[in-house]
Amino acid sequence: MPIDAAKATSAEPRTTGLAWDHKDVQLYHLGIGAGAATPEKAHPATDPDELRYTLESALHVLPSFATVAGGGMALAGGLSAPGIDVDLAAVLHGGQTVTVHRALPVNGRATQTSSVPAVYDKGKAAVIVLRSEVADDDGPLWTCDTQIFVRGEGGFGGERGPSARLELPDRAPDLSTERRIRADQALLYRLSGDWNPLHADPGFAKLAGFDRPILHGLCTYGVTLKAVVDTVLDGDVTRVRSYTTRFAGVVFPGETLRMRLWREPGRVLVSVTAADREDAPVLADTVVEHS
Repeated sequence: MPIDAAKATSAEPRTTGLAWDHKDVQLYHLGIGAGAATPEKAHPATDPDELRYTLESALHVLPSFATVAGGGMALAGGLSAPGIDVDLAAVLHGGQTVTVHRALPVNGRATQTSSVPAVYDKGKAAVIVLRSEVADDDGPLWTCDTQIFVRGEGGFGGERGPSARLELPDRAPDLSTERRIRADQALLYRLSGDWNPLHADPGFAKLAGFDRPILHGLCTYGVTLKAVVDTVLDGDVTRVRSYTTRFAGVVFPGETLRMRLWREPGRVLVSVTAADREDAPVLADTVVEHS
């Protein structure tokens, strides 16, 4: 059996060192669209608020940077955990949560502790939950929970796991905005550490069932959080407490993301769709909790 759920969830946590500096942060921010024009900013390259994403002397760190800090991802480490042996062609990124314990430093050295807290049996597929807890000498920094959907690996008799969906308010959104994805966005974003050729090589994309390369789901994840911070949270990244989403569909470079936002006490609910494809779902069950 390629997945041994009991072995995976009982294995000793694995630790690895992470390190990053301002160049990694700036590259990540550029990879999710920092410095590009938006409906709210016609001249963003020199906008003082936008320079907080791109200029080293004024830099702050968007919490979604946690998904690429150190150049690695929970996905890569988690799929090599004891009890897990799967075909990468059957793997999809199902969902992502980042919980922030304090502001992420621009330059950092930290230790990542990785584990598999759960493996769920969805019948025709399995869902592997990967957890990465990151701390430095001053204490916890962030926790990432990554849900990996593996086609064809269900039916082993395990727990089905949660299946609740987020109900959006039955009213018009408080804010709608759009973000254009550049044609070369995936080529830039992959320099932060996700080298999957699915996002760059047309031949590989065709083998995976797509007529052209698709954007990284975690790039859309970062683009969306930046939009929420900039439009609802006064550009203050330190107000983000946690950010969770479910990946509901693909994005192709060159498309436009349409985001609808609903404000609630202590959180923002978000719907993200592909404006060029009749609002096909992209991100669902998306919540930014904030102070």
